Amino acid sequence: MRVWKMMDSESITQVSVVTRFFRRLSQIYQQLLDTWTPYSAVRWIVTVLLLALYMLRVLLLQGWYIVTYALGIYHLNLLIAFLTPKVDPGLQEDMDDGPGLPTKASEEFRPFIRRLPEFKFWYSATKAIMIAMACTFFDAFNIPVFWPILLLYFFTLFCITMKRQIKHMLKYGYLPWTRGKTIYHGKEDSGKVIQVK
Repeated sequence: MRVWKMMDSESITQVSVVTRFFRRLSQIYQQLLDTWTPYSAVRWIVTVLLLALYMLRVLLLQGWYIVTYALGIYHLNLLIAFLTPKVDPGLQEDMDDGPGLPTKASEEFRPFIRRLPEFKFWYSATKAIMIAMACTFFDAFNIPVFWPILLLYFFTLFCITMKRQIKHMLKYGYLPWTRGKTIYHGKEDSGKVIQVK
């Protein structure tokens, strides 16, 4: 019975070391993400470079077109979620139970809140590129397919989806980007220095 208790305490010690290791690894990863958060331009440049590297790899290896197609569809899905408001005005029109986007100039201004925030969009897109890149190292994902058909189907799907999204934007009168911060002008400065005695 004693031997069993000693083995049990050793396994608990090992589990706690493993748990502490992964917890620390998770903290370091989160700290890295928190550090990158304010640098949106740099983040997107790195993501575009990763995508270019992935596309170059697929082009040179002449394969993994299904993985590339799945990556494109996933990125299209992320883009649509990024361009869509958090509360869909089309659904809200039916329910009419809360505040929505203003439809007239006289209505109160409500800021555009995205369904998918920019950071989560970047994070999901980058993670998907990394997973697709990892898939190119396994021949099981290299399914032979006639790639021009996939490319044509993707562009058709992209055009139809974006046309529907733009119609939705026009119908409910919202823009998914800001037009710049409003600058308020006070009285013009005459340039004279007033000395107080």
